[in-house]
Amino acid sequence: MGDSNVLSLDPPLRGDGKGTYRVHIVGNSGSGKSTLARELSAILNVRYISLDTMFWRPGWKQSPADEFRTSVRAALDQDPRGWAVDGMFFGFLGNMVPDKATDVIWLDPPLLLYFPRLCWRTFLRLLGFVPPCTTGCEESLWDVFFSRESIIWWTLGAHGRVRKREAERYRVDGVHVGGKCRRLGGWGGELEAWKQAVRGMAQAGRVANTP
Repeated sequence: MGDSNVLSLDPPLRGDGKGTYRVHIVGNSGSGKSTLARELSAILNVRYISLDTMFWRPGWKQSPADEFRTSVRAALDQDPRGWAVDGMFFGFLGNMVPDKATDVIWLDPPLLLYFPRLCWRTFLRLLGFVPPCTTGCEESLWDVFFSRESIIWWTLGAHGRVRKREAERYRVDGVHVGGKCRRLGGWGGELEAWKQAVRGMAQAGRVANTP
């Protein structure tokens, strides 16, 4: 189900045909969405938008649903240069972000690869060596190991659900059928090859915002 057979095809991102890219990164918690979105923001010279940062308020308080939707819509429409968005929140936003995106990148690494990475990141956050996902939302031992909202337990439970949902999106809207969704799986090689292709695209001057 991977896109390894199309990684060599040109281009690695569809864009709008005029050098503008609006990229939505999806995948389970810990799969690398934020890291990739930040990298694409720098490569494409577009705004980075974190849905976690927009949704969560200090103390893990949720933003009101209507306010969240309004804020996200405004952020997506604000910059005509494009954006790189990480996060999903389909229960609150529906398909607002993927509908506005020119490209949807589904990160689908094996659980054995990204779950230990998530655990290590969570441990470093507990020690204060890594910042929380958003300001004022520090994690505690209780949050991590005993709460029903624990990122550890949530990630394990969501792995199958996220794969099923995104596999269906990929089936009907994947790049292999002329759509906008690209799956990047495997143990890291496929992702690195794709990022290198994006860098090459930017260096070739096919990104409107590249200096």
